Amino acid sequence: MAENKTKETKASVASFLGAIEDTRKKSDAKKVAAMMRNATGKRAKMWGSSIVGFGNYHYKYASGREGDFILTGFSPRKQNLAVYIMPGFHEFPTLMKKLGKHKTGKSCLYLDKLEDVDEKVLQKLINDSVKIMRKRYNVK
Repeated sequence: MAENKTKETKASVASFLGAIEDTRKKSDAKKVAAMMRNATGKRAKMWGSSIVGFGNYHYKYASGREGDFILTGFSPRKQNLAVYIMPGFHEFPTLMKKLGKHKTGKSCLYLDKLEDVDEKVLQKLINDSVKIMRKRYNVK
């Protein structure tokens, strides 16, 4: 059975965020980090080389594959800020309509810049997603 490639590392979150050259992206990343710390009560940890994660949970699929992954997190990418909303978005239709300019993947919320969205709605989305994950999984 293949292992999850993205794992918690000992790398410094502060160094990673401090290395973001674009001042707006750095500011956005720090604001989202504060939102996630608020939602989880957990300190940020690096997962892989570019994901800032907060808390973690253990999953096990019907196939037998299992592992650990972030409860919530984000990755400040060159083209956008990827915010990980692990339960996906189908449970949040009202929040998604109120959020503002964004794109989504299965559990990724892509933001060009934080000013494009309502930060209070984003905080509620993160809070609610963490609550759902805590109900579904053994959260650490």
